[in-house]
Amino acid sequence: MKQRIDGITPPYDPESERALRRWMPPGVTREPLMLFKVLQRHPDLASRMRALGAGLLVHGLLCDADRELVVARVTARCGCAYEWGVHAAAYAQAADLTPEQVLLTVTGAPDDPAWTPRQKALLTAVDQLHDTARLGDEAWTGLREHLGEREALEFLVLAGWYRTIAYVAGGLEIEQEPWAKAFPEE
Repeated sequence: MKQRIDGITPPYDPESERALRRWMPPGVTREPLMLFKVLQRHPDLASRMRALGAGLLVHGLLCDADRELVVARVTARCGCAYEWGVHAAAYAQAADLTPEQVLLTVTGAPDDPAWTPRQKALLTAVDQLHDTARLGDEAWTGLREHLGEREALEFLVLAGWYRTIAYVAGGLEIEQEPWAKAFPEE
C-alpha cells in the first residue's frame, strides 16, 4: 500500500533540517526516519512530540534493556512493523536483548523461559495494557516488585507513547526503513 502522507524531501529548508536532526540521536548520520519526515508536515505537533519521545528514549529512568523490551512488545502487539523494525535494528542489540528475545516480543508469551522475572513482569503489564487499557492488581504488584514508583510511572507513559507511535505509523502506512529489521511472521 502507498504511504498516506509523504514525508518532506531534501533539500530541507534550514528550520526543517534543524528539526529533523533534533529527532535523530547524536552522532547518527543516516537520513532522518520517514516517521519524522512525515511528522515535520506539522512542525508544531512534531516539536511537541519530539520533547516527550526524546525524553523517554534518551533521558528516561528505565534501563535500555527494559525500555527496548517495552517498545518492542508494544509495537509488536500493535502489529506496527515500522517502529518494531526500527528499534529491533537500531537499539535492541545495544540494549543487550538477544536475537531470540527480540523475536519473542512478536511470537512469544511473558511466561517463555527466555525471560527473567523482571522481563516477565514488564511483558505481562504491556500485554494487559494492550488488551484492557488497565493493569490489574497482580500485574501492578509484579511490576512494582521490579520498578520504583517513578519507573512505574515512566513505564506507563512509555507504553502509551509507543502505542501512539504505532497508531501514527500504522494509520499512515509509513513505509519500512530500508535498514530496519523485518517484522517476523507469527
